[in-house]
Amino acid sequence: MPAYVVARLCIENEGAFARYREMVGPTIEAYGGRYLVRGNRFEVVEGSDRVDRIVILEFPDFETAKRWHESDQYEPVKALRESCAETQMIIAEGLGS
Repeated sequence: MPAYVVARLCIENEGAFARYREMVGPTIEAYGGRYLVRGNRFEVVEGSDRVDRIVILEFPDFETAKRWHESDQYEPVKALRESCAETQMIIAEGLGS
């Protein structure tokens, strides 16, 4: 069953984050992932957390999403993101059909 990566980001350096956006796509695709939401229009309707960007990814399954997040390919890209944005990221297993 599919798994979803949900990331809430507070961007601290727009230039570095632009480089991250350019680099991250191929790492996601290499693990069969795809974007469902990528910084589209959103509104916080409950809560008071600052959020600049929302990203939702879909992967074939939970294990593949974890392998992507822990991969050598994503590691330097993740380090770049960590240097320019405060992030909360979760991996959640979807519902079976």
